[in-house]
Amino acid sequence: MKTIEEINQKIKDGDAVVVTAAEMTRIVRDMGAGKAAREVDVVTTGTFGAMCSSGVFLNFGHSDPPIKMSRTYLNGVEAYSGLAAVDAYIGATQPHRDPKIGLKYGGSHLIEDLVRGKEVELLAEAYGTDCYPLKDIQTRFKLEDLNQAIMVNPRNSYQNYAAATNSSEETLYTYLGTLLPKRGNVTYSSAGELSPFLTTHFLKPWG
Repeated sequence: MKTIEEINQKIKDGDAVVVTAAEMTRIVRDMGAGKAAREVDVVTTGTFGAMCSSGVFLNFGHSDPPIKMSRTYLNGVEAYSGLAAVDAYIGATQPHRDPKIGLKYGGSHLIEDLVRGKEVELLAEAYGTDCYPLKDIQTRFKLEDLNQAIMVNPRNSYQNYAAATNSSEETLYTYLGTLLPKRGNVTYSSAGELSPFLTTHFLKPWG
């Protein structure tokens, strides 16, 4: 069994063997699980949709005068502010506060905008204290302007959801995203190759 420390050192030294989930399934099939685990150091995964609990911790730095943010909105998407004075957590599945926009823009879109280097609007409200007297702030920022931005995906490596499709005549807006009518698409939150459902039903030939 390799330790995380050993794998991290191999990554630093440039000696780590890194494969995708699709490659790993083939390696296990050819070598067996034991030998594959010894040969491969890192298996990369990615989800088609936003996985539960995924999000980003953000630290904005202090304003002048300082503020202790109690309600925070980023491009209209609320971020949880019960962390510290100028910290917030934006969840990938948080919808826009306007229900009409919420079906089309939410936390995962906001995170993508930040990663792409786009400017984001920050609106924050506060109740005001002697040490944090400012009661509201409105500004714009980019990812590079932040003190910290830490993305977490605690369930990506182990949790799989069943794929969803829509056989009706109407577009459906669901927890797993927008489903087009007449089975126009399939959406899922999973690492694809690692999902038993997708491997069985979608990644192998039909018939």
